[in-house]
Amino acid sequence: MAKVRVYELAKEFGVESKVVMAKLQELGEFVRSASSTIEAPVVRKLTDALQQGNGGGKPAPRKAAPSRPAAPSPAQAARPAAP
Repeated sequence: MAKVRVYELAKEFGVESKVVMAKLQELGEFVRSASSTIEAPVVRKLTDALQQGNGGGKPAPRKAAPSRPAAPSPAQAARPAAP
């Protein structure tokens, strides 16, 4: 798992970023803003802490990032389309 932004986690959990930031600081993690990134072990620790605070309910599953069509390379963009 790559680094995740605080605001992205907040969106997944359905809470405001400041709630996630407060919980992270409560857990002893330093976050400066909602755009700060956190590592996978911290995400797991936060998930466990938020689940216990919500009566053990599971958070929403992580969604895959939407895929974007690949941009054409400069060489492909310069060539005219085949008839």
